[in-house]
Amino acid sequence: MKTMTCRQLGGPCDLEHHGESADDVINAQDKHLKDAEKAGDAAHQPARDAMKGRWRHPKKSLGWYNDTKKAFAALPDA
Repeated sequence: MKTMTCRQLGGPCDLEHHGESADDVINAQDKHLKDAEKAGDAAHQPARDAMKGRWRHPKKSLGWYNDTKKAFAALPDA
């Protein structure tokens, strides 16, 4: 199990996401950003917009995805 924060994934806060894979923490970040958007949290809106763009254009966002996977892989197990 590894941990990445919202900030490490491009967001504005230090909420921790835990997962067995980079995809686990990316999906947790997506949910966190959706919840923040619903709550009217303007600080998270730029990160939410960026995440929506990545889901809509996955080939274009492959660099971010690969960088995130590398960063996750480099983390120590918790």
